[in-house]
Parts: sequence; structure tokens; C-alpha cells
Amino acid sequence: MKMHDKCEVCGQPMEMEVGFYYGSGYVSYALSVALSVATFIAWWVLIGFSLDDNRIFYWLIANGVALGLLQPVLMRLARAGWLAIFVRYNKNWKERPAEKAERMIKEWQNGW
Repeated sequence: MKMHDKCEVCGQPMEMEVGFYYGSGYVSYALSVALSVATFIAWWVLIGFSLDDNRIFYWLIANGVALGLLQPVLMRLARAGWLAIFVRYNKNWKERPAEKAERMIKEWQNGW
């Protein structure tokens, strides 16, 4: 599914420059690690780990399935977070529309 070129409400361009969202991979990685740590702690508290059985492997499988199923959600959150880092909220967005992206080359867009 293709992302919108600009926000439908305020007109903010979603692509600041070619390859802008490559950095969202770092945010996605941080979200995945945070989710893995949270599920590890929850598993440890609720079920526990032992050297005598394979409960750690059950957690690894459950965590892998959860990360796989939540990947679309994590990527959208990562892209929104990455955009929020670089685009400041303008409380007067109705009076002052968003600036046009200055470093966009249409021929290079969606070329990856």
C-alpha cells in the first residue's frame, strides 16, 4: 500500500527528500526491542524460565510470531515517529500551510 504524498488535512508533505524514511528502520528496531523486552519480562513473571524445560524456546517462538504479526503496525508507528522527529507541529496550520518539500526529485521518487 502506497503512502499518501501529503496529509489530507493540513497538506504537510510526507516525503521530505528521497530516502527520508530509511532512518525509520532504527525507530522500528527500537520498538521491536522494546516489545521483545516487555514480552520477556511478562513471560518471566507469569510463566517463568527454567533450565530443566524448554520454556525459553516457547517464548522465542511466541515473540517471533508476535513481532511478525505486529510488523505492519510497528513500521507505521516507526514512520510516524520518524516524521515527528523532523516535522514540528504548527498550531496555526490553517493560516500557514505547510512548506513544500524542497529536496524532492520526482524522477527518483519510489525508485527503490
